[in-house]
Amino acid sequence: MAVTRKPPREQYREQVRQEAKRLAWEQIATAGASALSVNAIAKRMAMSGPALYRYFTNRDALITELIRDAYWSLAEAFRSAASTGTDLAGLAHVLRDWALEDPHRYLLVYGTPVPGYHAPDDVTEAASEIMSTLLDACTATDPATNTAFAEHLEHHRQWMRGHPAPSTAAHRALTFWTALHGVLSLELAGHFKGMGFDPALLFTAELDRLLDRGEAAAPRAQSACTANHSHSE
Repeated sequence: MAVTRKPPREQYREQVRQEAKRLAWEQIATAGASALSVNAIAKRMAMSGPALYRYFTNRDALITELIRDAYWSLAEAFRSAASTGTDLAGLAHVLRDWALEDPHRYLLVYGTPVPGYHAPDDVTEAASEIMSTLLDACTATDPATNTAFAEHLEHHRQWMRGHPAPSTAAHRALTFWTALHGVLSLELAGHFKGMGFDPALLFTAELDRLLDRGEAAAPRAQSACTANHSHSE
């Protein structure tokens, strides 16, 4: 079967865009996303600023491309893992591996927002696919432990984009997502440096706690409270 090749002009346009994005990531790694400059990238490419603006209309358009690429990269990693039957714990490790592979990519989408930047709605499509994969995994292992927040989610499901997961699974997905991102964000921002412990073990311990939540964790917590109360008497 013959391979359809793009016209030379389209190939060149794609090469320029990819090189500009590569240099943008280098700039972000050096000075942060807030310092991203299309003119500085154009200079490194031996182009004028106006010439590069034909490929990216402004700084925000370039940032949007980087964020879109990052989200779809994680979505694809989740999709690939889920297709092989990976469970919730497996997805957690996919997330961490993806984050450690390129910390600047992770921090661009899950770190401090870039001042003055507002992502267009279509960027959320990939983010929704990531959450949909997570909701599938949580539904498959849902202990159906009802909570006040789960009841609240019965009437606040817009973020689920029509996913049929029960509210208890949705609560579990949000708890899982926010807790693991908390650990990852602190690790990648360097807040664990000098503390002397292995962040990978902390991540695993937090994951174990989350997977146990709603089942054995509550009885153990109750037993611990009872024991502490007995000792105090």
